[in-house]
Amino acid sequence: MSITPLVAFFATLIFIGVLGMISGYFLYYVRANRQQKKTLDTITKREEESRAQAFEIIKKAQDSAERMRASLEKEKELITERQRLVQEHEKETESEYKELQDLRKEHTSKLEDIAQISKEEARENLQKNIEKEYGSALAAQMKRLEKQNKDILNKRAQEILVSSIQRYGNSVENDIVSTVVKLPSEESKGKIIGKEGRNIKAFERASGVQLIIDETPNTIMISSFDPIRRVVAKHALDELLADGRVQPARIESVIEQNKHKVEKIIKEKGLEAANEVDVVGLSDELLHKLGALFFRYSYGQNVLQHSVEMAHIAGMLADQVGADTYTAKMGALLHDIGKADDHTVEGSHVDIGRSILRKEGIDIAVIQAMQSHHEEYPYETVESILVQVADSISGGRPGARSDVADMYLKKLDGIEAIAQEIEGVQSAYALSAGREIRIFVNPDQVDDYQAKKIARQVAEKIEQELKYPGEIKVHVIRETKIVDYAK
Repeated sequence: MSITPLVAFFATLIFIGVLGMISGYFLYYVRANRQQKKTLDTITKREEESRAQAFEIIKKAQDSAERMRASLEKEKELITERQRLVQEHEKETESEYKELQDLRKEHTSKLEDIAQISKEEARENLQKNIEKEYGSALAAQMKRLEKQNKDILNKRAQEILVSSIQRYGNSVENDIVSTVVKLPSEESKGKIIGKEGRNIKAFERASGVQLIIDETPNTIMISSFDPIRRVVAKHALDELLADGRVQPARIESVIEQNKHKVEKIIKEKGLEAANEVDVVGLSDELLHKLGALFFRYSYGQNVLQHSVEMAHIAGMLADQVGADTYTAKMGALLHDIGKADDHTVEGSHVDIGRSILRKEGIDIAVIQAMQSHHEEYPYETVESILVQVADSISGGRPGARSDVADMYLKKLDGIEAIAQEIEGVQSAYALSAGREIRIFVNPDQVDDYQAKKIARQVAEKIEQELKYPGEIKVHVIRETKIVDYAK
């Protein structure tokens, strides 16, 4: 085969391939153009449909808005019309009221002309006639209403008092003459008694109490009507037993030390009482006087416990009636503060207490609250009434007080006072429930003959000045101590 026909053959193949490619492209172009036109037609149709739907929505919204506007305008017209009618009605009413007032004045004037009296005179005559005709009935009605109101108020007052008493129930401590001490062992009683009773005699003399040693195991009773002496004796006894050295010289030293410790106890008791009822800011002097009330009794009732109980009750009553709770509580707590000094200062405990509180700069409202609890001063505030009521509740509860106990304590105090008035007497202690008095005299001033004379003198004064059952034994003790030192 020659080259020329081969070239021609390949050229023909290439032509045919190119022609096929051109034909394929043309066919693809035609088909794509048709598809694009179809897509554009679909988009155009959907746009026209969307425009139609939007137009329809807008038209409906416009129609609805137009209807609402028309409705609002109609309602506005109705409201305007109603306001106009109301205003017209007000004008008419005002005019009619004015006419009525004029007619009333005219009618009253005519009546006054006819009756020849004024309106005020007519009212006065009418009132007199009513009082004359119905006076007894009105008085009975007023009395009945007054009784009803009084019954209601009494019932409410009872509810308040019962509620306050129920909320505060405090045990009453009536052991006013003895203190029981627990001993570490039965052998301790022998130490306390000492050889031939020397220790117990020294203890009773130095402390002014009586030690009662009975068959009760591991216990000993301290008896004295003076609570301070009992406290000193108890602490001294505990200290002696713990130390183990129980002999006369040591006993006197320990008791003297414990007399000073009681001062600290007094202040602690005052602080405890103030804290219990949430009364703050009291001076050290007031706290000391308040604590001293722990060792005072009124009709057998501990004065400090009574004051704390009163503060609780007065505070709760104040809450119930809307009074000043703090003033009521503080006035109740300090109402008997004068009893801390009434044995050394002239005057009633109320006046002494007022003087103490004024000196300490206590608020006048508190002084007013405390000064009326025995009705020595008028009730100036609600709180003063509440303090008096709290005092009655606390002191009047069953078992809280005993006239017999108070008389008993006064009798013992009177026995000691009679002996202490005599020259040469150092100290005097009423013991054995008042059936015995021990008098210690100064041996440098009183000899044996004078000691006998003092015993007779005291016995006679007791017979003349006091009333008592049975007999009272009078002991006069004259002891001489000689002390020397080896250097």
